[in-house]
Amino acid sequence: MNITGDVQAIIKKMGVKDGIITVYCPHTTAGVIINESDDPAVQRDILKRLNDLVPLDLVYDHAEGNSDAHIKSTLVGNSVQVFVEDGELQLGEWQTIYFCEFDGPRERGVWVK
Repeated sequence: MNITGDVQAIIKKMGVKDGIITVYCPHTTAGVIINESDDPAVQRDILKRLNDLVPLDLVYDHAEGNSDAHIKSTLVGNSVQVFVEDGELQLGEWQTIYFCEFDGPRERGVWVK
């Protein structure tokens, strides 16, 4: 899910003018990435390859049935850092901040500092 606009709104509300912000996901089966937003095929390709690498239907020791989600979140990571200049996120032309849900839908959130 594209959360770039939400993060931009949060830094404006916080009054951040210049610096570095961290967008952190406090969940063990979700993550945060920065990647291309222009072509939705990129998002689909990322999810397909993660599912190829870590399929849901393998035998895992974790009893809750969501081991694949834990592994995927470990691979993508739980935070990103972005420069802020003049109150604006400094992302590349095609970059977007994405929240990656691997075990949902669930009620989730990210922290921005």
